[in-house]
Amino acid sequence: MLGKFFQKPEAAESDRVPPGQYLAKGFPVLTYGEDPQISTEEWQIKVWGKAKAITFTWGDLMAMPQSNFTADFHCVTHWSKLDVQWTGIKVTDFMSQVELEPNAFYVMEHSYGGYTTNLAIADFLREENFFAHTVFGEPLTIEHGGPMRLVVPHLYAWKSAKWINGLEFLEQEDLGFWERNGYHRRGEPWAEERYSS
Repeated sequence: MLGKFFQKPEAAESDRVPPGQYLAKGFPVLTYGEDPQISTEEWQIKVWGKAKAITFTWGDLMAMPQSNFTADFHCVTHWSKLDVQWTGIKVTDFMSQVELEPNAFYVMEHSYGGYTTNLAIADFLREENFFAHTVFGEPLTIEHGGPMRLVVPHLYAWKSAKWINGLEFLEQEDLGFWERNGYHRRGEPWAEERYSS
């Protein structure tokens, strides 16, 4: 299994691969439940909670500045993929269109299909985070979260919600799907924050 699908990092890559991780030779797909089928015509993302309620369409996001990103991707199931090339919208550019209340300290990501995952606002608003619609020059497939997903490179990949369609800003921390089922509240790969203690 290790040799066919995964490999140990070379010495030159070892400082980029968190503890307990192997490098994936492809780009594995892991999903709980069925993949929701959403066209770009019907896709939208809503903002609510400790923020002024607003809904953005696909066209709204395509009108925002588009950026290219190269980021490493770390899954809690012990695989990593280095130098994944994405295109999308910086979270900071998106959030320039959103009015947050001063007591918005957390955000719950909501997805088509009912998936949720939570972030502290400081983890969400980092400059390197983005909404992705393209990977390796191709539109994001449904299996990888298309037409749009969030990517939070500094945390394990379950924090990067596929099929994203909502951001609920909160004053108090609430736990998402995997967090309620034994996963760590934050999920930092270098600290191996895989599961709640």
